[in-house]
Amino acid sequence: MALRPDYPLLTDRLCLRPFTRGDVDAVCGYRGREDVARYLFDPPLSRDECALAIQQRTVQTTLVEEGDRLVLAVELREDKHLIGEVSLIWRSAEARQGELGWIFDPQFHGRGYATEATNALLDLGFGSADLHRIFARCAARNDPSWRLMERLGMRREAHFRQHALFKGGWDEEFYYAILRDEWLAMRQST
Repeated sequence: MALRPDYPLLTDRLCLRPFTRGDVDAVCGYRGREDVARYLFDPPLSRDECALAIQQRTVQTTLVEEGDRLVLAVELREDKHLIGEVSLIWRSAEARQGELGWIFDPQFHGRGYATEATNALLDLGFGSADLHRIFARCAARNDPSWRLMERLGMRREAHFRQHALFKGGWDEEFYYAILRDEWLAMRQST
């Protein structure tokens, strides 16, 4: 499988596109926040750290081999305001599996943007990428993330209790997944 999407990916309200160097300030606006970093492996990022992250993301636009990732900026179509990012990582070539991820500016929570953007990546993953299974994971305390997974039609497959030390405490993590056949059936019923 080689996936080289034709960008941008457009939804009703959003544009998913590769990152550019001009995105540093917008990304720093949300990745520099403590409340955003709470459930991420990274601490809040400085402007220099955001610039380095954007530099790496500008080339994360195709899935050619296992381990590759698409990391796309999510902006509003109406005013081109960057509001977050979504990712799709090719986790297993043999089992045709991918992992979905997202980070959104809290100013834009509660408006359905994360659902809309991640639905577009699921369409890509189960369509052009021909993945069999896509999973996502989050801290068990991150209610908005696991609720998003449920809105996407994903099912909770695991609850790892105190499985790792994370930022000074024991971490609990939920894993959710959806199969290609389930996704296609869901899309056909709407």
